[in-house]
Amino acid sequence: MKAFLTAPDKYALEHGGALAPRFDANGLIAAIATHADTGEVLMFAWMNAEALARTLDTGEAHYFSRSRGELWHKGATSGQIQRVAEIRVDCDQDCVWLKVRPQGDGGACHTGARSCFYRVIEGGELVEHL
Repeated sequence: MKAFLTAPDKYALEHGGALAPRFDANGLIAAIATHADTGEVLMFAWMNAEALARTLDTGEAHYFSRSRGELWHKGATSGQIQRVAEIRVDCDQDCVWLKVRPQGDGGACHTGARSCFYRVIEGGELVEHL
């Protein structure tokens, strides 16, 4: 598995050219996936170092399932593989943003919805907007 660097200081972390992801105490980093062509927010998930390394190596999104405690290749069983067009990190490298092109029928959510963000809060209640 690829070993990631640690930034020597704040300036290097925020302005340097080295990928130095800051995983949390559980070894995870937040990951947001959006549709590369439409900009639609598709999902939020977690990655560990192995998931990030596999994503970089294969060009397909891999995540870490906290509930199952295992690596998860998005779409391996559902066909909803996410081909990565671009990966960005935020300023302090504790969150990654994947711009992806969903395969299959384009869905991203395990419920079958196109996006995991299919409900809107209206008057304190959740209303589905598919």
